[in-house]
Amino acid sequence: MRSRKVFIGIAIRLVCAGICIVLSNSPGSLAQRQAAPPPKADSVLILKKDHVLELLAAGKVIRTYKVALGRGGLAPKDREGDGRTPEGHYVIDGRNAASEYHRSLHISYPDAEDRKRAARLGVTPGGAIMIHGLPRGKGWIGPGHRLYDWTLGCIAVTDPEIEEIWGLVPVGTPVEIRP
Repeated sequence: MRSRKVFIGIAIRLVCAGICIVLSNSPGSLAQRQAAPPPKADSVLILKKDHVLELLAAGKVIRTYKVALGRGGLAPKDREGDGRTPEGHYVIDGRNAASEYHRSLHISYPDAEDRKRAARLGVTPGGAIMIHGLPRGKGWIGPGHRLYDWTLGCIAVTDPEIEEIWGLVPVGTPVEIRP
């Protein structure tokens, strides 16, 4: 009797394993495993008031992220050290895999207009504006970092989010930062 129960148990396991193999090789599952990766972004849109970063491809949003911004408030950046996130049209002009903020994508701020505005004010415009992850060793904070704006003018996301953005946003991608 005991050997019969063992045999039935083994038979049930084999049948279940067979079903799993068949299902895992079915056309639907195979298609899911071979699904095309998301397209590379051809532009980045940052909506400061909404604290949102969108990646777009062919005019369609392919990813959306909640972000933390500069601690200097929502006004546009006009000088170095004001803690504000700039507004305008820029490009991703560099990448830093060894950033102090996990990974970072450099935004081409300041542009010619930003420099002119700063000159009129008699100040330096600043620079080093990036889309980046969390400070090295602080990745455990995760989405909690978005509870308040804490950067010096950058756009911050979680470490897993910057990893995804890193893979989707090449150098040269246009960036628009709106109020």
